[in-house]
Amino acid sequence: MVAAHELGTSRRPDRQLAVVIGAGGLGTAVARRLGQHHRVLVVDLDGERAKAVARALCEEGGDAEPFTCDITRPEAVAELADEVRRRGGVRVLAHVAGLSPAAGDFDRIMRVNLTGPALVARALLPLASTGAAAIVIASLASHTFRPDADVEALLKEPQDLRTAERVAVALEPEQRTGAMAYQISKYGLLSLCRREAQAWGERGARIVSLSPGLIATPMGAIEFERSPIKREFYARTPLAREGTMLEIADAVEFLASDAASFISGTDLLVDGGLAGALRGD
Repeated sequence: MVAAHELGTSRRPDRQLAVVIGAGGLGTAVARRLGQHHRVLVVDLDGERAKAVARALCEEGGDAEPFTCDITRPEAVAELADEVRRRGGVRVLAHVAGLSPAAGDFDRIMRVNLTGPALVARALLPLASTGAAAIVIASLASHTFRPDADVEALLKEPQDLRTAERVAVALEPEQRTGAMAYQISKYGLLSLCRREAQAWGERGARIVSLSPGLIATPMGAIEFERSPIKREFYARTPLAREGTMLEIADAVEFLASDAASFISGTDLLVDGGLAGALRGD
C-alpha cells in the first residue's frame, strides 16, 4: 500500500501525476490548480524557472517537482518520458508552453508550438493511465485561419522534425513570419488532437485542445504593445474584457476531470465570444 504522505513534507505519493509543460504565468496557474488533487511535474526549458515554480507550490502545501526539458528535441522528450515512467505514469498532461508571434522567428515558433506538443503527446501516450487526459493549449487564432491544402497536408506529421522546414518551403518568402507560424502551428494543434483521439481512446484516455482568446498574461501584454490587430480584437470581444489565467485554469481543471469523461478529439474555445463576433454569427 502506498503511503499517503511523508512526515515533515507535503509529498503525496498516493496521488496521480499531472505533467505541466511550461512554467510561465499560465503554466504556473495551471500547475497550481492541478496541484490541488495531483502530484505535479513542472517542465520547462528554463530549469531555474521550473525549480522556482515547483518550490512555490510546495511552500503552499502542494507536491511538485521540476524537470528541465527542451520539448523540440526528441532525445530530451524521451528523457521526460523516462521520468514520467519512473513516477508511475501520467493522469493529466497539460501542455501550456508556447511562443507568441513576437517571441520568435517562423522556424522556432513552429517547433515550439507544434513539433514540441506532438513529440510530448506521442511520448507520454504509452504512459497514460485509464481515465487520463491530455489538454493542449491552442489559440483563438486556430479558429480564424485555415492554411491552404498543401500546408494542411504537411501538418499531418507534426512530430516530424522536418515539418517546420517543409511548411516554410510551401509558403512564399514574405509569408514566413512569426504571425503566420503562430496561426499555422495553433491550427495544427487542433488537427493533432482530432487525429490522436483514437490512439488515446484505445488506452481509455482522452486528448483535447483548449483555445484561449485574449487572456491577461505577461506574454499577452507584450503582444498588445506590438499588435494593432490584438487591440482591435479586444474592442470586439463581446464580454468586453480579457480573460484571466485563472479562468483558463478552470477550463483545464474541467477538461482533466471525470466531468469531461466523454470529451475527446475536439476543442474548447474560451474566448469571451470573440470568434463568433469575428465571423459575424
